[in-house]
Amino acid sequence: MKLDILAFGVHPDDVELSCAGVLLVEKLNGKKTGIIDLTQGELGTRGTAETRKQEAAVAAKILGVDVRENLGMADGFFKNDEAHQRQIITALRTYQPEIILCNAPSDRHPDHGRSASLVAEASFLSGLKKIETTVNGIQQEAWRAKYVFNYIQDKFLQPDFVIDVTDVFEQKVEAIKAYGTQFHAPLTAADGETGQYKESEEPQTYISTPDFLDSVLYRHKWYGKMIGVKYAEGFITEKMIGFNNFEALIKNNT
Repeated sequence: MKLDILAFGVHPDDVELSCAGVLLVEKLNGKKTGIIDLTQGELGTRGTAETRKQEAAVAAKILGVDVRENLGMADGFFKNDEAHQRQIITALRTYQPEIILCNAPSDRHPDHGRSASLVAEASFLSGLKKIETTVNGIQQEAWRAKYVFNYIQDKFLQPDFVIDVTDVFEQKVEAIKAYGTQFHAPLTAADGETGQYKESEEPQTYISTPDFLDSVLYRHKWYGKMIGVKYAEGFITEKMIGFNNFEALIKNNT
């Protein structure tokens, strides 16, 4: 299946925290979207690889993505080397996305920056015909996406551009809260106390506090303020983005 937009995340929930709003917006625009998680997040303090897998499946349904895969790389120990690049290249040639979204080039978690380099380099190599990859014994054709954009996740980085996600923001938050083992999630009606919060016996972590989800909200509000909307997601690009004329620029900012 050919996709328009393919988002990579090191851990299940990276995409939800960072660029799920854009995936929702583009889905409403009729685009085909997908997510590839590099690892199962098995080193996370809370939850397990199996619970993360289940939560990722729920989040994928909320986001309406056409594809979600997990490459099974080693959480914390994957490398930007030929073996891992070939895994990314195979995925890119399988789905042939026009746009790639990936982790921030620098972030609190060292996996994120390493993932950004891995995906960016593999994206370039994927366009070289002399690098051969096969799936089910069939040789794949070379493919290079038109753009690779880094989403912003934890650090308050200055974006090169932002996209309005106001209309889908509540759905994005719902996808984040699908990761009940990871975040401070409200109880459901079935839990008997809607509006209260789940108490976990697992250790408290950086991302499991109420303050963490508040910081996600504030970041999206800050980026929204930059363009006069309620909520926005920010992105970084090395490739210059151009317009044919000022009219195209005006239409894209109204």
